[in-house]
Amino acid sequence: MRLIGSGWANSQEKEANLEMTTTSDLKGSANGTSKVFTLSDNGQTNYAVQEKEYDRQLNLGYYRQMVAVRRMEEKSAEAYTQGKIGGFMHLYIGQEAVATGVNAALQPTDHLVTHYRDHGYAYGKGCSMAEILAELWGKSTGVSGGRGGSMHLARTKNHFWGGYAIVGGHLPLATGIAHSIKYNDLNEVVVCVMGEGSTNIGMFHESLNIAALWHLPIVYLVENNLFGMGTSVATHSSLTEINQKSRAYGFPGDRFDGMDIWTVRDHVKTAIERAREGGGPTLLEAMTYRFRGHSMADAQLYRSKQDIEEWRSTRDPIETFGQKMIKYNIFTAADIEQVTADVEAEAEAAVKFAEESPFPTQESLYEGIFAPDDYVQKA
Repeated sequence: MRLIGSGWANSQEKEANLEMTTTSDLKGSANGTSKVFTLSDNGQTNYAVQEKEYDRQLNLGYYRQMVAVRRMEEKSAEAYTQGKIGGFMHLYIGQEAVATGVNAALQPTDHLVTHYRDHGYAYGKGCSMAEILAELWGKSTGVSGGRGGSMHLARTKNHFWGGYAIVGGHLPLATGIAHSIKYNDLNEVVVCVMGEGSTNIGMFHESLNIAALWHLPIVYLVENNLFGMGTSVATHSSLTEINQKSRAYGFPGDRFDGMDIWTVRDHVKTAIERAREGGGPTLLEAMTYRFRGHSMADAQLYRSKQDIEEWRSTRDPIETFGQKMIKYNIFTAADIEQVTADVEAEAEAAVKFAEESPFPTQESLYEGIFAPDDYVQKA
């Protein structure tokens, strides 16, 4: 069985039988529901569906969140080509199941730190579509007041710490948050999301080493979309099963299908609860695929249109999840139509809000640079 895509399937050793571990295979994993699964010949995930999955509102919520992220990204791409958004922008189209699954696994008090492909995580962590688009437009009503743009979304009151533009630069910060949690004896966990390209740099190894040494409550999640910018995993990493890099530091790794919301949620939840119960860090690897380029400036000369279309037609996380819900009579085609209409209305309103919002004033230029006086005095 193999994942589709020349960057993965056509490279010698990386062609590969993709042996998926289950949540119950994690050393020291918390007791809880696990789901045994394999990839079938067309890349789909097979399930022994359990009773707990037949929750209409819960699954409809997952579906709506993925559809909303997809539509938000499509609106962003449209605005970018019209010159309404500047700078770099990295779309999340195709990977929606990962962010949705991660947010479904987190408790409200848990912490999330992400890479720069952060729009889907921000939406799931309580940032409205209107606020996100306003930030991309550079408006004062945006998530970060128009100062951060696409790569620097954050909502600290919800323990969402961003959105970081430097590849791998956020790993030591997330590890530091985990250290603070343990030092203060809090019942919280950090999830740190990165791309597979960041696992070859020093900060990745330094962070994993410290997390293992101090037994920190953190889950490192790699979104392996098969390409680091335009370079395939087989070209830039001597070890292509990224989750195995945790073995060097003595803690478990886990690889799973990142195109399915249930799978992502269950694996991330198990790793979170393991960390919460004192089991230490885990390195997760979600196998996924982006349907658009690395950024809006990417001509995608490193992969074929056929590969992209094959992933879109057989592995689209929204389409396959919707079909599964109908098959299991969890919700209906009419529900899907209603969600689509509701999200379209939300997206149109968000674009209108972004376009009509004001830019930051010159007087606000120095805000947010220095700590407030009262904060310094308290410290």
